[in-house]
Amino acid sequence: MTTGSTPEENADKPLDIQGDGQSVGVPASGEVEGSAFNPLGNPGEKHWQAGYIEEPGLHDRGNIFFAAVEMTRMPMIVTDPRQPDDPIVFANRAFLDLTLYEEEDIVGRNCRLLQGPDTDRDTVAEVRAALAERRAVAVDILNYKADGTPFWNALYIGPIFDRDGELLYFFASQMDITQRRASEQSSLQAQKMEAIGQLTAGMAHDFNNLLQVINGNLELALLAVNNTGAAADPIRRAQRAAMKAGKLTQQLLTFARKQRLEPKRVNLNALLVEFSELLVRTLGDRVQMQLDLKPGLPSCKLDPTHFEMALLNVLINARDAMPDGGRVRVSTTVVTGGAAQEAAGGQVAVCVSDEGEGMAPEVMRRATEPFFTTKGPGTGLGLAMVHGFVQQSRGRLEIDSTPRQGTTVRMVFPVDGAREVPGSGEDALDSAAQESAKARILVVEDNEDVRELAETMLEAAGYAVVSAPSGEQALNVLDEGAEVDLVFTDVMMPGGMNGLQLADHVRLRRPGTPILVTTGYMDELPAARGQRLDILSKPYRQEDLLARVRAILPLANG
Repeated sequence: MTTGSTPEENADKPLDIQGDGQSVGVPASGEVEGSAFNPLGNPGEKHWQAGYIEEPGLHDRGNIFFAAVEMTRMPMIVTDPRQPDDPIVFANRAFLDLTLYEEEDIVGRNCRLLQGPDTDRDTVAEVRAALAERRAVAVDILNYKADGTPFWNALYIGPIFDRDGELLYFFASQMDITQRRASEQSSLQAQKMEAIGQLTAGMAHDFNNLLQVINGNLELALLAVNNTGAAADPIRRAQRAAMKAGKLTQQLLTFARKQRLEPKRVNLNALLVEFSELLVRTLGDRVQMQLDLKPGLPSCKLDPTHFEMALLNVLINARDAMPDGGRVRVSTTVVTGGAAQEAAGGQVAVCVSDEGEGMAPEVMRRATEPFFTTKGPGTGLGLAMVHGFVQQSRGRLEIDSTPRQGTTVRMVFPVDGAREVPGSGEDALDSAAQESAKARILVVEDNEDVRELAETMLEAAGYAVVSAPSGEQALNVLDEGAEVDLVFTDVMMPGGMNGLQLADHVRLRRPGTPILVTTGYMDELPAARGQRLDILSKPYRQEDLLARVRAILPLANG
């Protein structure tokens, strides 16, 4: 909120005289300024903060100025502080259009009729204090229309005096700035998410390196004890904790939209059972969740972490639609008929149904628009992110809603027809050893512990390994003529050359040499860099690394 000067402070200021002295004004002189909305775009110098008039009546309505006030689209009112409770004594037609009131409903009443349950009482108190001091005031305030619809009102109130300094009226103009406020809030939320993303991205690289060393060495320790003995179970528990810590880092990056999708072959039933405890905590004590999972559900291919975030967004909307509590049903099903018949292999769906307030058709049509929200503090990003994720996963989002009956949100995904890749664990190691007797891999990693771990994992599988701690030294290895069948490099390396720049140099020096990159911060990877990048997310397991290497080398040698 911003305020102007008092009559006493105006005493020595130069006045702007108009109409042969019929009215006199105190120019603003840039004094009313601050965070409130200003249609001028600046504090202003020439518009009046206060006015002095000779004719105090409101009955002369035959001049051009009255016609201009009625024709303008700027809502305006006049109140009379000399009457009890400072009632409205004049309102132009634009004010009636804005507030949806009729003239007879507002004349004679105080402006507080526009206030509602979420109007900030501190703002109201500040406005009243300014008016009590007979100051001009500019403020953004949440008001309500006659039908109960809230809107943000950019309000400007100025005092009008007679020649003797007696306060005659307050003049108020206003503007509906709801859309501007929504855009500002959305922009602020986006900035917060960007800040979170930059913070988490800075931590993710080092944190994932630590987790890589912890989890990788636990994996090697488990192999050393042949997966048996008293030490095996504690090692497995430590492994699970390390992988969950890595998943937490990825969730932070996902929330901040700093993570690319990493689709995997998953079963939605298994994911929902795994997430169920988190889902129940999200819904709270007043909402009951019911799982209804179809047995034998086919697998699909999607990013499980992003799916979890999408599902949480939908459930949060369901919870908010039932402020008094209720029931949410989460179910899976095989989709038949319609678009499912055209999809090769069929489709599966996750349905979230609530018993909440529901949406009107016009609201439902806009539900997935970015920044569109029906919730006061909402950003309008939740369902937009869900919609984007489902589309990226080659699926579709369906929403059915009826006011006062509830909403059903369906995330539909294509069935993954790929067969499971045989062999894992020790079998995978044996298979890799048989296939990799002559393959040589260049490992590029600035972190010594992570580099040594990758060397151990690959050498245990029978690969020949040469390593370098930086991109520059990796190029020296190539320039010296070393035979290399695959370059395995970290993306984020401090100093001069990162992994992506190294990949570009390798393609120039050794065209056709396959490149596998690893990172915990997927936002640094572009959608395309001339050639498709093979990406392994940190922290990775030995099984994941070997499976990716085996998939690449036969293609390179074929």
